Amino acid sequence: MPFKLSYSTLRWKSPDLEPALEALKEAGWDGWECRLPLDWLGTPQRLRQICRNADMPLAVYTAQGSPDQRDYEHVERNKRRMEFAAEMEVDCFMFMNGRKPEGRPVTRDDIIAAAEGAEAWAEYAAQFGLELSYHIHTNLLVDSIEDWRTYMAHLRKAKLCIDVSHAQLWGYDPVEAIRDFQDQLNYIHLQDYASTSRREDGFYLPVWCDVGESQNVDFPAIRAALEEIGFQRWVTACPGQPIPGQDDPLSEARRSARMVDYLRGIGY
Repeated sequence: MPFKLSYSTLRWKSPDLEPALEALKEAGWDGWECRLPLDWLGTPQRLRQICRNADMPLAVYTAQGSPDQRDYEHVERNKRRMEFAAEMEVDCFMFMNGRKPEGRPVTRDDIIAAAEGAEAWAEYAAQFGLELSYHIHTNLLVDSIEDWRTYMAHLRKAKLCIDVSHAQLWGYDPVEAIRDFQDQLNYIHLQDYASTSRREDGFYLPVWCDVGESQNVDFPAIRAALEEIGFQRWVTACPGQPIPGQDDPLSEARRSARMVDYLRGIGY
């Protein structure tokens, strides 16, 4: 059975949303991941109507910033985003880590404190029946296999989004990661890179490309692993580097059809 395929609108800033979503529908996507601010989206009623008109449901909504940060204003702003996500009946609410501390290495206590922040958000979201999903990402607070395992060991209610490219950059085979974390997994990101390198300080420097364009990640094996564990949640693909002059939402949405074609062609 095909997976539910979603498109990450991670670079959309101020789109004319309905025609952009219509273009995603024409490209072949089943839903979309949104990171836009609430003052652009408007009310849940408004956005639901736009999604209905385009026949393009909102699969996942995201945090603004990270639960690593615990100050009152930041937490309250993200509570409003969680409330909005719950009213939109999204599948989950995605978040990432914040930056590493300046001037010193990341400690185990930093990792545990960050996980505690995520659990506090997850507790709040749970009252609305909303799940959180922690998106792994290089160059942020959690930035190694060991730290990832530590972080996940301290999550109870918050779940996991494996971005297969970032797992691979850490040296963790995405197939093995999917198997190892299957009990916590509620979301998948597919992303590809044309090449990668690292600075002397360890900062990762991948050159992102559309999914399937370079195939540095074994997407057929990942599909097989998801089928093996019976994964039935959303699978979202991320676009590659922006193309100058063709980086507006409509152009990006139309160009994304080749990613759908590639993924459906290999069994997604």
